[in-house]
Amino acid sequence: MDNTTVLEVGGLHWATSTATIESVLRRRPGVVSVHANAVNQTASVTYDPDRTSVAELSKWVRECGYHCAGRSVPQHVCDPMAEPATATAHPMPAVHAGNGMPAGHAPQETMGHGGHAGMSMDAMVRDMRDRFLVALVLSIPIMLWSPMGRDMFGFTVPAPFGLRDDVFALLLSLPVVFYSSWIFFDGAYRALKARTLDMMVLVAVAIGAGWLYSVGVTLTGGGEVFYEAASVLATFVLLGHWFEMRARGGANDAIRTLLELAPPKAVVLRDGEPVEVPTAEVVVGDVLLIRPGAKVPVDGVVADGISEVDESMVTGESLPVSKAEGSEVIGASINTTGTLRVRATKVGSDTALAQIVAMVQEAQNSKAPGQRLADRAAFWLVLVALIGGVGTFLVWWLIGGDVQMALLFAITVVVITCPDALGLATPTAIMVGTGLGAKRGVLFKNATALETSARIDTVVMDKTGTLTKGEPEVTDVVVDGLDENELLTLVAAVERESEHPLAGAIVRYATTRDIAGASLENFRNVPGHGAVAEVRGRRVAVGNRELMVAENVDFGSLMDRRDALASTGRTAVLVAVDGRGVGVIALADAARETSAEAVASLHKLGIEVVMLSGDNEATARRIAGQLGIDAVIAEVLPGDKADKVADLQRAGRTVAMVGDGVNDAPALAQADLGIAIGAGTDVAIETADLVLMRSDPLDVPIALRIGRGTLRKMRQNLGWAVGYNTIALPIAAGVFEPAFGLVLRPEIAALSMSGSSLIVAVNALTLKRLHLPSPPQEEPAARPAPEPVPTGPHR
Repeated sequence: MDNTTVLEVGGLHWATSTATIESVLRRRPGVVSVHANAVNQTASVTYDPDRTSVAELSKWVRECGYHCAGRSVPQHVCDPMAEPATATAHPMPAVHAGNGMPAGHAPQETMGHGGHAGMSMDAMVRDMRDRFLVALVLSIPIMLWSPMGRDMFGFTVPAPFGLRDDVFALLLSLPVVFYSSWIFFDGAYRALKARTLDMMVLVAVAIGAGWLYSVGVTLTGGGEVFYEAASVLATFVLLGHWFEMRARGGANDAIRTLLELAPPKAVVLRDGEPVEVPTAEVVVGDVLLIRPGAKVPVDGVVADGISEVDESMVTGESLPVSKAEGSEVIGASINTTGTLRVRATKVGSDTALAQIVAMVQEAQNSKAPGQRLADRAAFWLVLVALIGGVGTFLVWWLIGGDVQMALLFAITVVVITCPDALGLATPTAIMVGTGLGAKRGVLFKNATALETSARIDTVVMDKTGTLTKGEPEVTDVVVDGLDENELLTLVAAVERESEHPLAGAIVRYATTRDIAGASLENFRNVPGHGAVAEVRGRRVAVGNRELMVAENVDFGSLMDRRDALASTGRTAVLVAVDGRGVGVIALADAARETSAEAVASLHKLGIEVVMLSGDNEATARRIAGQLGIDAVIAEVLPGDKADKVADLQRAGRTVAMVGDGVNDAPALAQADLGIAIGAGTDVAIETADLVLMRSDPLDVPIALRIGRGTLRKMRQNLGWAVGYNTIALPIAAGVFEPAFGLVLRPEIAALSMSGSSLIVAVNALTLKRLHLPSPPQEEPAARPAPEPVPTGPHR
């Protein structure tokens, strides 16, 4: 079975540089697939653990010339001792930090941020800024002492120290070429060594060609040179990408926010005494002391104490959740009221937070179909730029232009055709889209799911556990001859002794009515029928028709009410006191509070909603009518759900299936988009393309809105990138120079190219302003009428 890991890859300055990592690793034994991401400085690698390991993968990345200290994991969450880098199917990714580990050293799990030679993304941005400032400061005098500067600005001051202008410009250009621009030459070398082409190659060729030509002219006696073109070109490229890196750094806010949830320290009870230790040192079985206001360090089970825990930052659930002995707690959630003692059950990359970050980052590193096409186009665009540059030089030279003009046009063509905007077009949008979803507890497993969600026109929703809570609730209390509170007091006393789900529902209903408890005697359970007991000296029987027949109880007109309730799909429980029928209690499966709103939101998106149900037709249609569902497929056996989804697909529908159970897994796999309710089974979550952590159907339309918004940004960015190159290339080649005198210098081409990349990054970031409904903060005042559960015996 193949494993997937997320590796830190530091030094991916340009979007197109990911091709170097992908090209090299794909040729290595045991590597199944590679998706690198320059935005978050990582690479997701699927590999055969029998043929290679994370250690070898890390070594191969370093051989490409990039920094890699191993698996990318979140700070404070993983325990390196417990999580060897060579054995992981779903590692804990993160924003990363290198340790300057030399090549060949076995990698360890790294923490924090990442970058070239241990740089964080912030450090990479500062490094780009510093290179830009050096180039800017030196480009100004180079420009002033150039022929263009003297002609344009009328600058007449002679070069210092009696040097010729071109010699002085050569000296000033050395730091620009060998410091500011060195990342271009270094990146070009890596790309060519990996047998691929990227933006670094184009920029290195453009700067190198202009500078080397100028050096040759200077060393052979002087003449027209391009030192100012090469230095200003470098300055503008660095300026544009400094801003662009700052912009795309914001695309990773979601991962950064998630990582900051994990507390750095944990309080562990050792010999009964609280001891503060790093969270990474917590092991399974440790008992943690969680005081009010403190974060839960790892996943665990409450061993002692009662409190309420705010899980909103992990699951998106807005209301605090009550916790008592035996309750599960999630790492990074916040204890609000009482003190808890929690036994650690999952640490490191096994925690819920770890799995959420892993899922989000693997989704960010995956590639949508449009991105794979863009990657191939970017490679060919670099080749076209190089060939176009040579062709432009030859054409201008052959038609009588001088070498300087021909070289100027050639360099401009190479620069302006850089495909970095094309490489950034979809990854940045995907980063923002998946991050936007993660903040709402909507976890896309891959970019294909994100893109598919934008095309959904039909949503199929399983009934039980998805649209409904999957547990019974009292809907009607019919009383004859007794006060309702008295009836509930007697019935609740009997049902408290029963473990049946219907009995539990009745007890919960009585509790909400503040019904006082009552003692009982001679309790007798009648399996399949009900129960009998003496409460306050009165004989009380609670159950179905068969129990009442055995008790010789006549219900008279109450039986008609019982039949009417049962005909609507409710389960009717009969109540007799001292041999006389006195009441009927009806129960039904309770709809989730947000189900009706979720259906209405889907309708606003123009999506048809279909409900799958195992209930009979009449019962299913009644609940569908209450929730506003368009179509019902009733009396469906669990094994037939996938076939029903396939029928819709054959009718030309693009279908999303929403479910939570084991029997939903085949249908989730069959659908174009499988959506698992987060509280469902592991099988359903594993099969799905999208997980809703809050178990709220209202998150279904939110997920589809995010998908549509992301796809819209991807198309806008791709359209801009392609349109820009289509228009800019002929201008750069000088096609319009004879007719209109329109000449584009390399410096302006560099500014235009960098500006194009910046526009793409900023446009993707505007997706953060996508309007999404706020999660509910309190229980709605009015709740949809509960749906019926199938009729049947009380016991």
